[in-house]
Amino acid sequence: MYIVDTIEVNRDIVSNQFEIKIYDTLSKSEKPLYPLQPQTVKIYVCGPTVYDYTHIGHGRTYVVYDSFKRYLNLRGYNVVHVMNITDIDDKIIKRSHEENRDWREIVEEYTKDYLEALEKLGVKIDHHPRVTSHINEIIEFIQRLIDKGYAYVTPSGSVYFEVDKYEDYGRLSGRLEKEYWNQEPEFLGEKKKPYDFALWKAAKPGEPYWESPWGKGRPGWHIECSVMSSRYLGGRFDIHGGGTDLIFPHHENERAQSEAFFDEKPWVSIWMHTGLVMVGADKMSKSLGNIVPLKDALKKWSPGVLRLWYLQVHYRKPLGFTDEVLEQAEKLYNRVVSAYELLVKLSREARDLHYLNDNDLKIVAELNNIYIEFHRALSNDFNTPEAIAALNKLLTTIYRDIQYNPKHMLVSLALKTLKSINYVFNIFEEAEPSREEVELDGLIGILVDVRRELRKRGMYDLADTIRSELAKYGIQLMDKGLETTWIRIKKPG
Repeated sequence: MYIVDTIEVNRDIVSNQFEIKIYDTLSKSEKPLYPLQPQTVKIYVCGPTVYDYTHIGHGRTYVVYDSFKRYLNLRGYNVVHVMNITDIDDKIIKRSHEENRDWREIVEEYTKDYLEALEKLGVKIDHHPRVTSHINEIIEFIQRLIDKGYAYVTPSGSVYFEVDKYEDYGRLSGRLEKEYWNQEPEFLGEKKKPYDFALWKAAKPGEPYWESPWGKGRPGWHIECSVMSSRYLGGRFDIHGGGTDLIFPHHENERAQSEAFFDEKPWVSIWMHTGLVMVGADKMSKSLGNIVPLKDALKKWSPGVLRLWYLQVHYRKPLGFTDEVLEQAEKLYNRVVSAYELLVKLSREARDLHYLNDNDLKIVAELNNIYIEFHRALSNDFNTPEAIAALNKLLTTIYRDIQYNPKHMLVSLALKTLKSINYVFNIFEEAEPSREEVELDGLIGILVDVRRELRKRGMYDLADTIRSELAKYGIQLMDKGLETTWIRIKKPG
């Protein structure tokens, strides 16, 4: 027998019984999330270098961290999410020269594209620091590293981090042998060791520059993220994220210079990395020429479809791109949206009959188990595939057990669960129906009742005519015996 407590669990208690664990690239193990500041999680994610259009490979990283932040919010955490914009870099300068355009024009064009892509995908970032707005802070950071003996100035006016002075180099990437460390080969002639990396690059003729104690120049790639992340999140923070392609050399170098600067180990509690989007056996990248710009993808697929596709594979694994997998994601998206609209409609019609039979109580227990499975999955290294499996179970329960049995308790629990899942995944907009839609629902209800009477009397031709005419207006009827429910498969008008 079921007892009253099984009817509706305290959902805060259910979610909070699961400790949140995330795979840490540095320790190569899952680590519990223990925020340095109680109930506040600080996350820094490496953002774009704005020299080309944002593509769907970038979008995966943005959506994963946005959904992860949403889950932390659902669990009661305040999340501070910072993602930089690299608006000065070798690639930007190269493009400027190739197209004979001012580098700032390049930056503004592709920054606009990036921000528009985020808005369409429903990704919210708390702060977007730009490199060129932090030149003074970068210079101060570099000078401190020089003063501490971790960096040196060359005759050209460039400044390099001396990797041999930092004893833990290579552990994040697993590249522990020095022959794997070589980087920036174009500057080999002025570095002490091939693997030392640039903190400040002396200006070349025709390049943008800023004044510094070492001469005219600009920041190296790696130093900017150390400076901006620590400025807005502190000398230590909880999670540093980005794609797996950034682990070496970018994140390895960030970690080295930051721990040298702050004398703090670890600099961040968890290094969290997303897998790459693949086209066949190759990663999607601008250098390979196989990118799909997000602006083009969003013309073909809705933001909700893309978000579902990004989340159907575990964030640490490669994600394959084909039209077929996106078509499957679209089918799931349509099923989710239809289920939501069905539950919203049923919630206006449902009655509390003051009694739930044994089968109803089994459905309640199943809904509660789905909610538990959803939280268990996302607490365990943000396992979105398992969370989507729970979503599929919810959809089955809605269509199999609730749409023809719309008791208030069942509809209410199913709608709460679906809204919790959608809060994290942000698949569709939860808009309240307009007055016109409510009135139209009433008229459709009258037609459905008339059709039921026609079917009772064996007048199936007229009943089928009503079904066909409603279908023209995007109303899909679903019969089970003489009982009929309906959903709107497209908005009126």
